[in-house]
Amino acid sequence: MRLILITLTALLLATVVGLGATWMTTTRGTEIGALTIGPWTARPRTGTADVDPYSRATIVRNGELPIGTGDGVAFTAITDDKKKALDGRCDVIVSGVTPPARFWTLTLYDRKGHLVANSLQRYGFTSQEIVRQSDGSFEIRIASRSRAGNWLPTGGIERYALMLRLYDTPVGVATRTQRDAPMPSISTVGCS
Repeated sequence: MRLILITLTALLLATVVGLGATWMTTTRGTEIGALTIGPWTARPRTGTADVDPYSRATIVRNGELPIGTGDGVAFTAITDDKKKALDGRCDVIVSGVTPPARFWTLTLYDRKGHLVANSLQRYGFTSQEIVRQSDGSFEIRIASRSRAGNWLPTGGIERYALMLRLYDTPVGVATRTQRDAPMPSISTVGCS
């Protein structure tokens, strides 16, 4: 009888730990196969058959449609360069250049993956509509109140995420450093 009780306790404990670990990785993500450059993180294998089981479960849970490896790669940032969480009540500047790509988009999402509601219905920029400086670099100001130039409204939400999608790009599984993929910097410049 004691052996049966110990076995059932062990099975129950293993079930709780297994389900808990799976829930944690599907809600908070996993770093398996992740590519991190500054505050930007991508999972280049997500759109392939080589995707790890935890990332696959996260995709199914969130209902995402990942970019296939042959099409491009998506980078996400939830902090600035100094590891401060992106706050919709602050002014944040995304500046610099992107890695080589035929086309790119930068989109603002809430932390649940939904577009941030705003009166302008402006959710992001593309590489074709961005106003650039003479050297090809750009500066996008993300703030709750209107700003001159490239401006994305946050609607004043507390936390948000940025997603930079690069289409038809050499950036992928073999990319390792900022030199391989020069990512734009993210700086918090003030809070209201």
